[in-house]
Amino acid sequence: MEPSFWHQKWESKQIGFHQDQVNPFLVKYWASVKADPRQSVFVPLCGKSLDMCYLAEQGHRVIGCELNLTAVKDFFVENQLSYQTHQHGEHTVLEDDTISLYQGDIFTLPPEATQHIGSFYDRAALIAWPDDLRQQYAAKLAQLIPAGTSGLLVTLDYPQAELNGPPFAVSPQWIEQYLATHFDVELLTCEDVLAENPRFVNKQVSWLNEAVYRLTRK
Repeated sequence: MEPSFWHQKWESKQIGFHQDQVNPFLVKYWASVKADPRQSVFVPLCGKSLDMCYLAEQGHRVIGCELNLTAVKDFFVENQLSYQTHQHGEHTVLEDDTISLYQGDIFTLPPEATQHIGSFYDRAALIAWPDDLRQQYAAKLAQLIPAGTSGLLVTLDYPQAELNGPPFAVSPQWIEQYLATHFDVELLTCEDVLAENPRFVNKQVSWLNEAVYRLTRK
Protein backbone atom coordinates (compact mmCIF):
# COMPACT_ATOMS: atom_id res chain seq x y z
CA MET A 1 0.00 0.00 0.00
CA GLU A 2 1.40 3.34 -1.05
CA PRO A 3 1.45 6.33 1.33
CA SER A 4 -0.91 8.07 -1.09
CA PHE A 5 -3.64 5.59 -0.08
CA TRP A 6 -3.63 6.83 3.52
CA HIS A 7 -3.19 10.48 2.57
CA GLN A 8 -6.26 10.20 0.35
CA LYS A 9 -8.25 8.61 3.19
CA TRP A 10 -7.42 11.47 5.54
CA GLU A 11 -7.95 14.23 3.01
CA SER A 12 -11.35 12.82 1.98
CA LYS A 13 -12.21 12.11 5.65
CA GLN A 14 -12.77 8.40 4.92
CA ILE A 15 -11.50 7.49 8.35
CA GLY A 16 -13.81 4.76 9.59
CA PHE A 17 -10.83 3.37 11.49
CA HIS A 18 -10.86 6.42 13.76
CA GLN A 19 -12.83 5.81 16.97
CA ASP A 20 -14.70 8.74 18.53
CA GLN A 21 -14.12 7.39 22.02
CA VAL A 22 -11.31 5.79 23.99
CA ASN A 23 -10.96 2.12 23.11
CA PRO A 24 -12.64 0.06 25.88
CA PHE A 25 -9.98 -2.65 25.66
CA LEU A 26 -7.32 -0.04 26.43
CA VAL A 27 -9.23 1.07 29.53
CA LYS A 28 -9.82 -2.51 30.66
CA TYR A 29 -6.39 -3.99 30.01
CA TRP A 30 -3.82 -1.20 30.23
CA ALA A 31 -3.16 -1.96 33.90
CA SER A 32 -2.00 -5.45 32.86
CA VAL A 33 1.00 -3.88 31.13
CA LYS A 34 2.16 -2.56 34.52
CA ALA A 35 3.55 0.50 32.80
CA ASP A 36 5.40 3.03 34.92
CA PRO A 37 3.41 6.27 34.51
CA ARG A 38 6.65 8.23 34.74
CA GLN A 39 7.83 6.65 31.48
CA SER A 40 6.79 7.30 27.89
CA VAL A 41 4.45 5.12 25.84
CA PHE A 42 4.86 4.66 22.07
CA VAL A 43 1.79 4.63 19.81
CA PRO A 44 2.60 3.61 16.20
CA LEU A 45 0.33 4.79 13.36
CA CYS A 46 -1.47 6.88 15.95
CA GLY A 47 -3.69 8.97 13.67
CA LYS A 48 -5.64 11.37 15.89
CA SER A 49 -6.66 8.67 18.35
CA LEU A 50 -8.27 9.71 21.62
CA ASP A 51 -6.45 6.77 23.16
CA MET A 52 -3.43 9.06 23.36
CA CYS A 53 -5.37 11.45 25.61
CA TYR A 54 -6.24 8.53 27.89
CA LEU A 55 -2.61 7.44 28.10
CA ALA A 56 -1.52 10.99 28.87
CA GLU A 57 -4.15 11.16 31.62
CA GLN A 58 -2.52 8.08 33.18
CA GLY A 59 0.64 10.17 33.59
CA HIS A 60 2.57 8.98 30.54
CA ARG A 61 4.37 11.08 28.03
CA VAL A 62 3.03 9.88 24.65
CA ILE A 63 5.25 9.41 21.61
CA GLY A 64 3.27 8.76 18.44
CA CYS A 65 4.16 8.23 14.80
CA GLU A 66 1.71 9.08 12.02
CA LEU A 67 2.17 9.37 8.27
CA ASN A 68 -0.40 12.09 7.60
CA LEU A 69 0.10 15.69 8.69
CA THR A 70 -3.62 16.49 8.69
CA ALA A 71 -4.24 13.73 11.24
CA VAL A 72 -1.51 15.04 13.54
CA LYS A 73 -2.69 18.65 13.35
CA ASP A 74 -6.30 17.59 13.84
CA PHE A 75 -5.36 15.76 17.02
CA PHE A 76 -4.01 18.90 18.65
CA VAL A 77 -6.71 21.22 17.30
CA GLU A 78 -9.67 18.97 18.16
CA ASN A 79 -8.38 18.43 21.69
CA GLN A 80 -7.65 22.15 22.11
CA LEU A 81 -3.95 21.58 22.68
CA SER A 82 -1.36 24.15 21.65
CA TYR A 83 1.78 22.71 20.09
CA GLN A 84 5.24 23.53 18.85
CA THR A 85 6.89 22.13 15.73
CA HIS A 86 10.46 21.09 15.01
CA GLN A 87 12.26 18.80 12.61
CA HIS A 88 13.86 15.51 13.60
CA GLY A 89 15.62 14.04 10.57
CA GLU A 90 12.96 13.10 8.03
CA HIS A 91 10.13 13.63 10.51
CA THR A 92 8.25 16.75 11.54
CA VAL A 93 7.52 16.66 15.28
CA LEU A 94 4.45 18.38 16.69
CA GLU A 95 4.39 18.38 20.49
CA ASP A 96 3.15 19.90 23.69
CA ASP A 97 4.26 19.19 27.24
CA THR A 98 2.98 15.60 27.26
CA ILE A 99 2.53 14.41 23.67
CA SER A 100 5.08 14.27 20.83
CA LEU A 101 3.85 13.13 17.42
CA TYR A 102 6.38 12.27 14.72
CA GLN A 103 4.80 12.95 11.35
CA GLY A 104 6.31 10.76 8.66
CA ASP A 105 7.02 7.19 7.59
CA ILE A 106 7.33 4.78 10.50
CA PHE A 107 9.82 2.71 8.50
CA THR A 108 12.29 5.60 8.67
CA LEU A 109 11.62 6.49 12.32
CA PRO A 110 15.03 6.33 14.05
CA PRO A 111 15.32 3.98 17.06
CA GLU A 112 16.50 6.84 19.27
CA ALA A 113 12.97 8.27 19.10
CA THR A 114 11.74 5.35 21.21
CA GLN A 115 14.84 4.23 23.06
CA HIS A 116 13.59 5.50 26.43
CA ILE A 117 9.97 4.35 26.26
CA GLY A 118 8.54 2.21 29.04
CA SER A 119 5.56 0.74 27.14
CA PHE A 120 3.72 0.73 23.81
CA TYR A 121 0.18 0.45 22.43
CA ASP A 122 -0.88 -0.76 18.97
CA ARG A 123 -4.58 -0.72 18.17
CA ALA A 124 -4.68 0.26 14.51
CA ALA A 125 -1.15 -0.25 13.20
CA LEU A 126 -0.64 -3.99 12.72
CA ILE A 127 -4.10 -4.45 11.17
CA ALA A 128 -3.49 -1.57 8.74
CA TRP A 129 -1.02 -3.57 6.64
CA PRO A 130 -1.51 -6.33 4.06
CA ASP A 131 0.54 -9.42 4.82
CA ASP A 132 3.80 -8.55 3.04
CA LEU A 133 4.03 -5.08 4.60
CA ARG A 134 2.79 -6.40 7.94
CA GLN A 135 5.85 -8.62 8.15
CA GLN A 136 8.07 -5.59 7.52
CA TYR A 137 6.17 -3.60 10.12
CA ALA A 138 6.55 -6.38 12.71
CA ALA A 139 10.32 -6.30 12.19
CA LYS A 140 10.36 -2.50 12.47
CA LEU A 141 8.29 -2.57 15.65
CA ALA A 142 10.74 -5.03 17.15
CA GLN A 143 13.57 -2.65 16.22
CA LEU A 144 11.83 0.28 17.92
CA ILE A 145 10.85 -1.47 21.18
CA PRO A 146 13.64 -1.84 23.78
CA ALA A 147 14.22 -5.25 25.37
CA GLY A 148 11.98 -5.94 28.35
CA THR A 149 9.35 -3.38 27.31
CA SER A 150 5.69 -4.49 27.41
CA GLY A 151 2.65 -3.21 25.59
CA LEU A 152 -0.86 -3.95 24.34
CA LEU A 153 -1.71 -5.12 20.84
CA VAL A 154 -5.32 -5.12 19.60
CA THR A 155 -6.09 -7.15 16.45
CA LEU A 156 -9.02 -8.17 14.28
CA ASP A 157 -9.44 -11.58 12.67
CA TYR A 158 -12.03 -12.64 10.09
CA PRO A 159 -12.16 -14.60 6.80
CA GLN A 160 -9.98 -12.31 4.67
CA ALA A 161 -11.48 -13.63 1.43
CA GLU A 162 -14.88 -12.28 2.48
CA LEU A 163 -13.80 -8.62 2.72
CA ASN A 164 -10.95 -6.53 1.40
CA GLY A 165 -8.96 -4.69 4.07
CA PRO A 166 -7.97 -2.49 5.69
CA PRO A 167 -8.39 -3.39 8.42
CA PHE A 168 -6.72 -6.67 7.54
CA ALA A 169 -7.23 -9.97 9.29
CA VAL A 170 -4.47 -11.01 11.69
CA SER A 171 -4.77 -14.59 12.93
CA PRO A 172 -3.30 -16.09 16.11
CA GLN A 173 -1.14 -18.23 13.82
CA TRP A 174 0.28 -15.08 12.20
CA ILE A 175 1.06 -13.63 15.61
CA GLU A 176 2.88 -16.81 16.57
CA GLN A 177 4.87 -16.95 13.33
CA TYR A 178 5.95 -13.32 13.01
CA LEU A 179 5.77 -11.72 16.47
CA ALA A 180 6.64 -14.54 18.86
CA THR A 181 10.22 -14.56 17.58
CA HIS A 182 10.67 -11.02 18.96
CA PHE A 183 8.10 -10.85 21.76
CA ASP A 184 6.69 -12.96 24.55
CA VAL A 185 3.01 -13.13 23.63
CA GLU A 186 0.08 -13.51 26.03
CA LEU A 187 -3.53 -13.51 24.83
CA LEU A 188 -5.64 -11.46 27.26
CA THR A 189 -9.01 -11.79 25.55
CA CYS A 190 -10.64 -12.71 22.25
CA GLU A 191 -14.23 -11.60 21.68
CA ASP A 192 -16.88 -11.93 18.98
CA VAL A 193 -17.52 -8.33 17.81
CA LEU A 194 -19.36 -8.94 14.54
CA ALA A 195 -22.66 -7.49 15.75
CA GLU A 196 -20.89 -4.25 16.73
CA ASN A 197 -19.43 -3.66 13.25
CA PRO A 198 -22.12 -2.85 10.66
CA ARG A 199 -19.67 -2.74 7.75
CA PHE A 200 -18.75 -6.38 8.31
CA VAL A 201 -22.38 -7.36 8.83
CA ASN A 202 -23.47 -5.58 5.64
CA LYS A 203 -20.72 -7.34 3.68
CA GLN A 204 -21.96 -10.66 5.08
CA VAL A 205 -18.69 -11.49 6.78
CA SER A 206 -19.35 -14.75 8.62
CA TRP A 207 -17.39 -13.97 11.79
CA LEU A 208 -15.23 -11.26 13.33
CA ASN A 209 -13.04 -11.57 16.42
CA GLU A 210 -11.18 -8.83 18.25
CA ALA A 211 -8.25 -9.93 20.37
CA VAL A 212 -5.99 -8.21 22.88
CA TYR A 213 -2.45 -9.40 23.46
CA ARG A 214 0.21 -8.37 25.95
CA LEU A 215 3.56 -8.32 24.20
CA THR A 216 6.95 -8.12 25.92
CA ARG A 217 10.07 -7.52 23.86
CA LYS A 218 12.57 -10.33 24.37
